[in-house]
Amino acid sequence: MGVPLAEELALHLSVYYELLERWNRKINLTSLDDPDEAIDRLLLEPVVAARAVATTSIRELIDIGSGGGSPALPLAMALGPQVRLTLVEVKARKSAFLREAVRHLDLHNAVVENARCEELLGRPELLEHFDLLSVRAVRVEARMLMTFQAFLRPGGHLLLFRGPSGPDVPGHIIHPLEFDSTVPLLDSLQSRLSLLRKRTVGAMFHVEHRRTDQ
Repeated sequence: MGVPLAEELALHLSVYYELLERWNRKINLTSLDDPDEAIDRLLLEPVVAARAVATTSIRELIDIGSGGGSPALPLAMALGPQVRLTLVEVKARKSAFLREAVRHLDLHNAVVENARCEELLGRPELLEHFDLLSVRAVRVEARMLMTFQAFLRPGGHLLLFRGPSGPDVPGHIIHPLEFDSTVPLLDSLQSRLSLLRKRTVGAMFHVEHRRTDQ
């Protein structure tokens, strides 16, 4: 696929995939019917996404609806050990798998929250705390975007993993989020990453001031 991998990252991705295969025989975590497609989507796609957003300032990542652990686990591993990962999954058995994966991968900076993301709004320490929020296979609508943005610090990014269909600019974007860009991921999947940015206080003030002047 033309995606170079460091040896340590390749090893961790292999461990994760083998664990996913074993658990998938017991509980339905994700579709692995086509191994090549599964590797592309579950492992390589998040690695490519990490390279599109990687900066030295990224310290906190939260993933909503983590399920079988992708894109969150490969994304966090590709970003590096300095990144602290919070996985949010409402289903108890999937949360148990995520905890097992975190343990097997020695991800000391990762925690699993067995809860709905709306329940976490009552935790002040999580609000405006994260540099990145990733989401896949969750229906994105205005109400959910309002919930998601509450976890992002000003200037942070919401990462929407998307397939080949639909416009580049997602619908239902609400203040204080704004469209940043869409990045192509893997040609084999025709997948894309849409980035929404949470405006900083200064940017929001500038927009409101300009509207008042008009």
